[in-house]
Amino acid sequence: MTFINVRPLAGTPLPQLAAHPLLRELAPGVLQGLCERAELRSYRDGEVVFHEGDAAQHWLLVTRGHVEVVRFGCDGSERVYHRFGAGQCVAEAAMFMAHGRYPMQARAVGSTTVWRLERQALRHACEAHPALALRLLEDFSRRLYHYINEVEWLTVSSAPQRLAAFLLRLSAQQGERLELPSSQRQLAAHLGIRAETLSRLLSEWQARRWLRGERRHWMLLDTAPLQQLAGALARSF
Repeated sequence: MTFINVRPLAGTPLPQLAAHPLLRELAPGVLQGLCERAELRSYRDGEVVFHEGDAAQHWLLVTRGHVEVVRFGCDGSERVYHRFGAGQCVAEAAMFMAHGRYPMQARAVGSTTVWRLERQALRHACEAHPALALRLLEDFSRRLYHYINEVEWLTVSSAPQRLAAFLLRLSAQQGERLELPSSQRQLAAHLGIRAETLSRLLSEWQARRWLRGERRHWMLLDTAPLQQLAGALARSF
């Protein structure tokens, strides 16, 4: 059972929206329009924010905690596609999908608070202010290009190359001490490899002193071999 704390009158998401990279320098009236009937909602760890297939009537602005989006395979396995943190928007692209439904499930990671913003407010703002629509289109195009490259990478890369690239990306965000954003089984699914293969690679790399740790906590000791693996198929742009 999901317990949701709804606080529709608790301030406004205007300051957070104004700080978002896509929304900076927009006129205050545009941002105010996006905030119409906004609701502040709180979720406990693991609670579902919206289900795949639900009517996509709202997009989210994370203020505390994290929201991760996942999809489930026919065999019941799940793949975590992305994790959004404070200051990031979730599901804004779904507000423009013709079928009008969320393409993935979203759930809270840890104690999480989000602003829930209305679909129609975003669409009306884009119709009235082309600059906002262009910014969103540029961001959607950037993400589409990223996923095209990711599909190609998953098609032609090996399991060691995928894991090395993932660890280096994570290190760019967290430093030498890493905390995996999900369990090793979920990470394996995200990378498109078997959980047993992931476990074997981590054990082998630990024996070679490239890294050390266990479960979700690791430290990179030697990034050179990881960079060599990940850079074999790197694109120039």
